[in-house]
Amino acid sequence: MNRTPTHFKALRAASIICMLLVMSGATERTVLAQDGMPLFTEDFPPSEFAERRSRVFDRIGPHGIVVMQGEPTPRGYTRFRQSNEFYYLTGIEVAHALVIMDGASRTTTLYVPHRNEGRERAEGHVLSAADAALIHELSGIDRVAATEQFAEDLGRQMRRRTIPTLYTLFQPAEGLAESRDLGLRHVSDRLSDPWDGRPSREAHFIGLLRERYPAFRIESINPILDDLRLIKSPLEMEMIRKATRLSGIGLMEAMRSVAPGQREMELDAVAKYHYWRNGAQGDAYYSLVASAGNAYYPHYNAGQRIMQDGDFLLMDYAPDVEYYMSDVTRMMPVNGTFSAWQRELYGFYLAAYRAILHRIRPSVTPGQIMKEAVGEMRKLVAGWTFSKDIYRAAALAFVDSYEQRATREGPTLGHGVGMATHDVGDYSGVLRAGMVFTIEPALRVPEEQIYIRLEDLIIIHEDRAEIVSDFVPMDIDDIEAWMAQDGLLQDYPDMEVFLR
Repeated sequence: MNRTPTHFKALRAASIICMLLVMSGATERTVLAQDGMPLFTEDFPPSEFAERRSRVFDRIGPHGIVVMQGEPTPRGYTRFRQSNEFYYLTGIEVAHALVIMDGASRTTTLYVPHRNEGRERAEGHVLSAADAALIHELSGIDRVAATEQFAEDLGRQMRRRTIPTLYTLFQPAEGLAESRDLGLRHVSDRLSDPWDGRPSREAHFIGLLRERYPAFRIESINPILDDLRLIKSPLEMEMIRKATRLSGIGLMEAMRSVAPGQREMELDAVAKYHYWRNGAQGDAYYSLVASAGNAYYPHYNAGQRIMQDGDFLLMDYAPDVEYYMSDVTRMMPVNGTFSAWQRELYGFYLAAYRAILHRIRPSVTPGQIMKEAVGEMRKLVAGWTFSKDIYRAAALAFVDSYEQRATREGPTLGHGVGMATHDVGDYSGVLRAGMVFTIEPALRVPEEQIYIRLEDLIIIHEDRAEIVSDFVPMDIDDIEAWMAQDGLLQDYPDMEVFLR
């Protein structure tokens, strides 16, 4: 690929300005202790968390109590990140915290450890039981106590005339770069290990509750939280937009930087630069940077292959921006120019993809949208020129498979996105304002191990669907023009010569 032609200098400067404008919405945390450590988020006001708790109280009624553990101290040199469920209800980022939400009084008590002065001398101030007044002021939580008070306070609830039902997490809590599906896989793998076999932390907690408080009936809080998280608030949508902007910028940087001879993981690095530089707190999920046949495995994540001239590359990557995620995928030719077969298959796929994307709207079901799209897809197949019979067969299989999905019971367009990349909630019903999800249909040519997939993030409003990631190039000409620019990997070549 011809890099740094003179007539692209102005385009490059303009594109960098554009990227900076897109990034201007990046989040910033401003509630700090005197030593500069963050104590409580300002991404959401205390009223947002109070409203979430109020809706939970409405669901559990006066005879229900929510009890929940926060995340424990992480292993290794890893920054603490609260679980999604605990953060959703409290906004509190303290390890080994617990919470009791009493449906009778509609009050919330937070339990946190005592101050660890030795650790604070090394790492900075962390909210503790000594900060009860400050925690109440910052978060609006009604009462704060030390962790050891939790057992006594819960025991007092058994003195009621009607013993309450305890609601707690039955599903694995979502932690760093984790959706429930991977949490369940982690638990299943551990249970299947004959030299381990430990249950989930949630199952252990339930066991302790049943052993120590046998009078309580225990039910899952997950269905209630899943239903509440399905519809995002305006502030939640804005956090998801920020994550999506950064995801798109990372993908666009990869387009500018990629060249034959690089290792796939190098594109992970340039995306991470933009994520961390502009306010992300980590990855939403591990990067999927898959060239040539590696793309045929949808969750390939090793990133070790040296990319070759003529490869087609899939990149699927997004950041965690203050507990909210995105999920965007683009494809690009490694050498910067689409080959004949890439133009042919990608061109067909893109037209079929847009037949779905631009029909998404509120107040209809996913199945209705899918059936409408299939009609246009079949016209595309009939009118498209394919150079190989296997390519036509792959296109027909793609449309047939999509039609079959549309006729199943409760089809969905894709998967939800929010506090998790594969977010909780039922997306099979009528599309409603506040729903956030992606679409990611895939075209496969098994005979040549070709896999083509795009993915965009959509927010449903009362009167429209907002395609938040639409600014990321997907047209062939736009991708090639963007790739003609230099990127970070050209400005800062590898240091391999110094590492030998």
